[in-house]
Amino acid sequence: MYTITTGGSSDTSERSHSRSRFNSDRPSRGRSFSSDRGGRGGGSRGRFSSRGGSPKPFNPKKGFRKDYIDEKLFINKDAAVSEATDYVAEHVFTDFGIAELLSANLTAKGLIKPSPIQDQAIPVVLQGKDVVGIASTGTGKTAAFLIPLINKLVANKDQKFMVLCPTRELALQVEAEFINFTRGMKLFSVSCVGGAPIMRQIKELELGVHAVIGTPGRVKDLIERGKINMKYFDSIVLDEADRMLDMGFIDDMRLILGLMPESKQGLFFSATFSPEIKRLVNDFLKDPVTISIKSRDTASSVIQDVIRANTDAEKLEALHDILVRPEAKKVLIFREMKRHVDKLAEELKARGFNALGLHGDMHNRERERAVKSLETGRVQVVIATDVAARGLDISDISLVVNYDIPNNYETYIHRIGRTGRGTKLGYALTFVPNR
Repeated sequence: MYTITTGGSSDTSERSHSRSRFNSDRPSRGRSFSSDRGGRGGGSRGRFSSRGGSPKPFNPKKGFRKDYIDEKLFINKDAAVSEATDYVAEHVFTDFGIAELLSANLTAKGLIKPSPIQDQAIPVVLQGKDVVGIASTGTGKTAAFLIPLINKLVANKDQKFMVLCPTRELALQVEAEFINFTRGMKLFSVSCVGGAPIMRQIKELELGVHAVIGTPGRVKDLIERGKINMKYFDSIVLDEADRMLDMGFIDDMRLILGLMPESKQGLFFSATFSPEIKRLVNDFLKDPVTISIKSRDTASSVIQDVIRANTDAEKLEALHDILVRPEAKKVLIFREMKRHVDKLAEELKARGFNALGLHGDMHNRERERAVKSLETGRVQVVIATDVAARGLDISDISLVVNYDIPNNYETYIHRIGRTGRGTKLGYALTFVPNR
């Protein structure tokens, strides 16, 4: 148990494939995603601006109004592993009738019995129906949509699908899963995300791919450049749709969905079912099957407590005492401002801790390095802003620290959902004033 006394009071992926796979031995797809099908290389150079397709910037004065959160909501000392661990799956993956090589790749990854969302969603998606999946983070949503969509590609390699994600980190993680599931199948993907070289993405699109996995802003940019033609896509996934709405992507999402064929298959996965999600469902899906896996609050598998400290010096000393403990192996710390992320990272490095920052002003390579370093254990601590950390799926995070109180309770639940994932118990600490 993480317990500390401060201020006089006490309270208890692999991205290398795309370079090697896009070579001279790669079969021609016969059609690219570009609307310019004559092979001229696409359009006027004047259209290639420096727009990166990044999310619309948050306005701190308008978009980050703080809600009052009762301190009691930051305390839960009776956490338990998810009730979903008692779920008895009706199937094993081999029951779904999926392609033999796909099934073998799942077995090689140790995937035998599906999680609840996988068990219920995969058969429906295989039937070609639209799906609304309501499930908390860490429940296996990625495999729930990738497995049936990959199976469709095996049956007909002329099909294409797109996955839209709120952040480039999540998009890269989804693509890494696609790569693992499709080994030996000659199925190709590209991640179209802001902050990465757009010309490289364009080249991969022109070579021909079966799956585009990206962020809405960059995908919209590539559509406007004539490099993605949505009429060629048979299926689309909105992964963490609620997060994309939070980040201001609603107009981009509507534009992309509106350019798709009427006969498309749409899969919307979200942790919440807000009125905005309902409107998207009503406008773009046909008789969707709703699958809700909400056996627990995201936070119920996380032991939560507060740390009382008033000054920056007190908080830093308290954090130091936490990080020297042997159980603090993989720690994710949240700060509100980018400059505060960088400052805390430097302060922790000066104290001998292996720490990296993660925020939206960093280059894509730096952000990938931070995520990969925490994943592999090369660093002990990553300090992140909320925007940069959305959609992160890093295994075995032992502790989440809210160095700054989040703006609202939904953000708090999202933050601490980075630990206690799947069938594991996690820990979360929140700094609050010493009253």
